[in-house]
Amino acid sequence: MDFRLTEEQKMLVQSAEQFAKKDSPVTRFRQLRTSPPGWDKALWRKMGELGWLAIPFSQDIGGFGGSLLEVSLVAEQLGRSLVPEPFLASVVLAGMTLAEAGTKDQIEKFLTPMMEGKTSLALAYAEKESRFDPNEIALAAKVSGGDFVLDGEKVWVLNGHAADHVLVAARTSGGHSDKKGITLFLVDGSASGLTRTAVHGMDGQHTGLLKFKGVKVGKDRIVGKADEGLSLLEKALDRGAAIACAEGLGLIRECLQRTVEYLKVRVQFGTPIGSFQALQHRAADMFVETQLAHSMTILAALKGDDKDETERKRAVSAAKVQLAESGWFVTKQAIQLHGGIGCTDEQDVGLFFKRMHALNTLFGDKDWHLGRYSSLPGFEG
Repeated sequence: MDFRLTEEQKMLVQSAEQFAKKDSPVTRFRQLRTSPPGWDKALWRKMGELGWLAIPFSQDIGGFGGSLLEVSLVAEQLGRSLVPEPFLASVVLAGMTLAEAGTKDQIEKFLTPMMEGKTSLALAYAEKESRFDPNEIALAAKVSGGDFVLDGEKVWVLNGHAADHVLVAARTSGGHSDKKGITLFLVDGSASGLTRTAVHGMDGQHTGLLKFKGVKVGKDRIVGKADEGLSLLEKALDRGAAIACAEGLGLIRECLQRTVEYLKVRVQFGTPIGSFQALQHRAADMFVETQLAHSMTILAALKGDDKDETERKRAVSAAKVQLAESGWFVTKQAIQLHGGIGCTDEQDVGLFFKRMHALNTLFGDKDWHLGRYSSLPGFEG
């Protein structure tokens, strides 16, 4: 398999890298993290103008006809400076699902404005008892006349506190853990009966806690087929996991680079600490772990939208496990090699460390993905 980038992909990486450094350095994230929504609509609009929000969508609907790989290349660069805009939530989770299963009217009304950066989207699926299993859904959608009425709660919804429209996974039939009976609905962020609370996470990012009490949605807001939304939801979460790995890769690349630079300038006993062999070995190990994460992330991006369910799940779960291993190691070593200052909020490596922990729990933690990987056909323990 050829992992080399095309000239167009290299240009995309260069553009995203320049944008992250110039328009959204880590200092900007520090300023935005203290108050909701935690990101800036003006910069989101600029990302739309640059075409990044339209990358994975076909040209027939106004997109650029790219793939999940191109999305991952952008996400990696955004991860290097902790860009807080809802790229993952809007483009990957909700946007790509809408493009795959939405009607022409839904795409024109909800997806096109997002691609232009005029609106943002979110996917609400997780509940208090779900523990990473997408079929564990209790939020009820009951028929009432010609509409559906939604009652229940969703937790830790990425961009759920600020999205103009939320793609909600609700149960239209069956028990709370049944695989059949899940339906995806498009709900307006301002819908009557919907209460949204912004939650400040340990990584400084904001998510939403959503409560639905008698929220009415029409049948025209169903995305895909009623009762058969689980496969769409699983695809969305695997795409999300692949892009979370890409963001994490950018993050650990940045940690490695900053740590190596610090080892060159930090002087102890009259000499740069980078000359100490023991610390050189640690930096070398950080490099190895970064390369391992790089390889698995590319594979996840290539397979994250694969029609073969087994191949998709195998690649994504392997990448998530590798991110958990490499991400923990690199960010931990970055803090230790920076010494006491690495433990302070003023030092950026601490922010990367916290974000890595958040990424490692998104869409399934290490143990969950190990379990899923071992359950796939062809696995031999």
